Order: sequence, then structure tokens, then C-alpha cells
Amino acid sequence: MSEPRETEDFVRRLTAAARQEQFLSVATQDEAHAAFRAAVPHAALSAETVPLADALGRVLAQDVASPIDVPPFDRALVDGFAVRAADAEGAGAGRPRRLALNREILACGVSPSLSVAPGTATPIATGGVIPRGADAVVMVEHTELDEAALAIDLSAPVRPGQFVGYAGADMALGETVLRKGLPITAREIGMLAACGLAAVPVVRRPSIAILSTGDELVAPGATLPPGSIYDSNGAIVAASVTENGGEPAPFGIVRDDEAALERALREAISGHDLVVLSGGTSKGAGDVSHRILDRLGAPGILVHGVALKPGKPLCLAVAAGTPVVVLPGFPTSAMFTFHEFVVPLIRALAGLPPREETAVAARVPQRVPSELGRTEFVMASLGRGLDGPVALPLPKGSGSVTAFSQADGFFAIPAPRSGLEAGEAVSLVRLGAGVRAPDLTIVGSHCVGLDRLVGLLANRGYRARTVWVGSAGGLAALRRGECDLAAMHLLDPETGLYNAPLLDAGMRLAPGWRRLQGVVFRAGDGRFEGRKAADGVAAALADPDAVMVNRNAGSGTRLLIDGLVGGARPTGFWNQPRSHNAVAAAVAQGRADWGVAIASVAEAYGLNFLPLTEEHYDFAYAAGAEDRPALAAFLALLRTSEAAAVLEALGFTPAGDAP
Repeated sequence: MSEPRETEDFVRRLTAAARQEQFLSVATQDEAHAAFRAAVPHAALSAETVPLADALGRVLAQDVASPIDVPPFDRALVDGFAVRAADAEGAGAGRPRRLALNREILACGVSPSLSVAPGTATPIATGGVIPRGADAVVMVEHTELDEAALAIDLSAPVRPGQFVGYAGADMALGETVLRKGLPITAREIGMLAACGLAAVPVVRRPSIAILSTGDELVAPGATLPPGSIYDSNGAIVAASVTENGGEPAPFGIVRDDEAALERALREAISGHDLVVLSGGTSKGAGDVSHRILDRLGAPGILVHGVALKPGKPLCLAVAAGTPVVVLPGFPTSAMFTFHEFVVPLIRALAGLPPREETAVAARVPQRVPSELGRTEFVMASLGRGLDGPVALPLPKGSGSVTAFSQADGFFAIPAPRSGLEAGEAVSLVRLGAGVRAPDLTIVGSHCVGLDRLVGLLANRGYRARTVWVGSAGGLAALRRGECDLAAMHLLDPETGLYNAPLLDAGMRLAPGWRRLQGVVFRAGDGRFEGRKAADGVAAALADPDAVMVNRNAGSGTRLLIDGLVGGARPTGFWNQPRSHNAVAAAVAQGRADWGVAIASVAEAYGLNFLPLTEEHYDFAYAAGAEDRPALAAFLALLRTSEAAAVLEALGFTPAGDAP
């Protein structure tokens, strides 16, 4: 008679326990996410500095600005001869132009000692330093050497700047070349090395303690007793932690013993950033983890039970400041919930972006020419067009380190095609960490101030893509719908005003900041010392030995220079780099005597400065786009005291402070 009574008592006790510990409240997926994120900061861990050799796979903890110009000097892009382009004008196979050879050969690493005077040329190797006076390189294939006369005959003309790679054309001194939060791949290693950086600040990798619970579990490789299974969850979780930027700390298998599991959990939470426990969350007779978590420290369990299939038994908790996630025991449920709730936290702690797809369907916004008969792979960044993603071909060439780094991916132009027409669809194959379209695309003229503001915008949760093609190029990109903002400083010669008169109907202008433009020169140059800018330029124009460095056509600075020199075409006029840094580098290195750049760049290069005017660096955008979240955030950022402080520290005047 006692056996039925004992059985009945067992069932009664089991039922009572089940009622007591059943799920009291099952949260929705959104509720679970909200509770977990509210209690656990999903933010990158602190920074640590590691040697460059150890940086692969890590995440940048700070923006990285180039400490030098890359290249650090104007260099030849082909083997040939450094010349003055004016000397090659009209040259042809039937009417060659003869130039006397200077008595030096500029191999790589050789500093020029002779200037290229009119009617002369200097032999130069690919990568050699462009000598003073030269503004182009003629390919050796287009010359005939007369050894007896120490001269060459040019059989083809060259344009100013042809086959010249200007200082800072790839990376300019002070330019932000890598952004905080960027995963470091081989391409970023190359950029850091090109900048001369031997160490890099990276986000500390989160340490993830991994435990598996269950009397039925056996470690892979051991003998499998009856009723047991191999622990696959521990191995899968450890691999997934590594895959997503964390460092797994395996604690192995812990039996269904409350005291043993509590000891293991206390050890795990005391020395790790996150604890992932697999099994022990269903509230069955042997599942004790939820009871332990209630006494390990406030706030304890946040969510126990989520409306997921599979994955309902998931438990989310915080114990003594350490987040703890208890996954269901079944592998499918465990991995579903791991990738839904744990992967976002690990990647956030590691400073990594969310996981991305491998390819993106996009269109090209304009015709992309290609050489017929050769398959061409085009590096491109991903932008947001008016009707979907656009693949924006990058303007930098094959010698550029940054072209590869700035690319979100690439698309191919087949060999039988001579190009792609505007609007054609392409599949952008991702490079590195992902190809998510940026929240904001900015195209136009580079400024260190904008670099800093893009960093502040990232702190507000918006990712911006910047493409430097000059002010006029940025305005053209805005017209084509390829960007959200055009960064510009274009002077209208008719009105004498910056930017606003050049906008199309349907465009709006957001005032940015003011940058002081002026003439830069080396200290001690009597043609400029103690004079006003216009007088110094006049003295330089009157001196046939003075060499200038110009700016590219279409830039705001070029319009200012054209007004200074009038119709004059002094030596160096056709040397037309695309950045303030390249101008300053040419003057600082003695390849030119004067140019026009902004005051902050002159200071960075140790040059003297004669002020000319205060230019307006502003942002154009399409009317009606102000409500787009990222654009609205940027426009609001421009008006903050935080942005003003950053700009003033760089020597700029925020538009709101300008007279």
C-alpha cells in the first residue's frame, strides 16, 4: 500500500515545484532586446595600444590622422624625363622637340640638386622626386636619346601635371585616413605602415567565459556512455565568439550541481566581460542556473522566457555588473538565440559593426568608361541615391593605398564592354568588414575640420562616407543625386560671394566655417617678408627665378589665385595639385617658393603666411532632404558648441561666430 502513496507524493512534489518555477512572464523579442540593452551598455570597451604586427583583425579605438604626406613629395609615376610641359608643346613624331639633359639621374631615394630650366630635362625613375622647375614627366617611350649631344628628342606633347603624383595626393598631413571603429584588415595595415605608424590604438577584445551545463554532456574525444551526448554547444559558441571579435575563455562542462555551478559562475563573472552559459535554463528538475543568478548580485535576472520558436527558455541577466546569458540546451535553439542576442553585444564590445551581407545590388550613377578587351575591376564606395544604392567609383588610381581602404567593394566591367552606361545595375562585391550603405554621403573638398565633425557624428550613431573630388566635383555629384552633402568653397567671380550664387534651384546651403586663405612661403624669403600678400606675389611675378605652385582648376583656391596673377603664367603655374597640403609640401621642400593655402596647413608645415581672404567652407544639400535622420543630425551638429570648440581648436571660425 505504501508504493502507490509514495508515487502519489512524488508526483505532488514534482507538480508543486513546476508550478513554483514556471515562466511567470514571457517577453516579446523586442521587449527582451530593450531590457537587455537598457541594463547592458552595448558600447566598445576601452582602448589599448598594440604593435602594428599584432593589429590585424582588431578594431580602431580612435580616428587615425596621417602624421605625414603620402607621398611625402611630388614623384614621377613613370620612367622618363622631368620636363617643363611648355617645352613639349607641339611635339610630334615628324616634329620632335629637343631638350638638353641635366647632369643628374633621379633614381628612387635621390634628392634633386639641379633645377629643370627652360629647354632642359632630367632623367627620372618611377617614384623619383620631381625636381624644381619641372611640372610634368614624359615617358621614356616618347623620347629618343642623343648620347653625343646629351639631349633627348620629344616625339609627343605632355600636359602639365602628367605622370606626376603630388605630395599628399594619397594621404595629406593631418587628414583622417582611418576612422574609429574600423576593423583592421591587410589594407588598413598597409595604410598605417605607409603613414610610418609602428603602433595603433585598438579596442580591447571582450573576454567571454563559456560554460556548458548538464550531467548528460561529454567533452568531444572522450568515450560516450549510454544516455550521454557530446557537448557541441561549447565548441560552437567559442568559435562564434572568435568569429565576432571576442576572446573565448572555455570553462568546460559543469554538472547539474547547484554548488559547483555557483562556484563556476562566480569565478566567471569576476574576470570576464560576458558569461555565456549553455543549458540549465528550462526550469526543469535539474536546471538550477536561474536560482543561482538570483543571488549573485543585482539586478539579477532581466528576462526569463522569450516568445521565440526556437529559443523560448532564453535567460538574460546581469550579476555583479557582468552580463550573463543562459542559452537553451538544444543546439538549434542555442545558436538562434546566441546570434540574436549575444552576437550584437560581443560585436559592440569589440567595436565591430553589425554583421553585413556579402554583396549589394546597386547602380552606377554615371557612365564608367573601360578599355575594350580587358576585364576591369572598379573600386567603389556605396552611396544612397534617389532611387536606391549607388556604386560610386573611387577617383584615386592604382598607386593609391587609400583607394583600396575607402572602397566598400568592387564591380567588374566585362572585357567585351567599353564601359557601363549611367543607371546600369552592378553587383558590388564586398571588401573586408562589410558593405552597409553609409547613413550620410559627403562629396567635395577635403577639410580637416570636416574629418573631426564626421567623428563627432559617428559618436551620435551615424556613419558618414566622405569622397574628396574638389568643390566643383561635389556640387556636380549633388546634382546627380549621388550624395547628401556637397562640401564646397567656391568663389563666384561675378558677385565676389562664396557658394550660394553657384547653387541650383532646389538646393540649400548650410553655413559651415571660415578658413583663412593666404600666401605661404619659407621664412627669410625677402620677396614676401614684411609685405602684404598682393605685394609679395607681385615681387615674385617680377622675379624670373621664383617658382610658384598652383591649384587644380575648379577649386575655390584656384579662382583666388587666378585673380592674384591675372594673365601671368609664371614658372610653376602648371603645377596644379589638388590639396592645400600638397601646395605646402612643395614650398616647404623647396620645389616651389610660394603658393596659396589655408593658415592651419601653413602652420603645420612651418611656413610663413600672408593673409588674403577668409573663405567660406559650406555644405549644399537638396531642398526637402532636411528631415532625413543622418542629414538632420549633421545640420544640428554644425550648430553645437562641441563642434564650435573642435573647429576653433583647428584655427577655423564657425559660421555662427563669423562677422
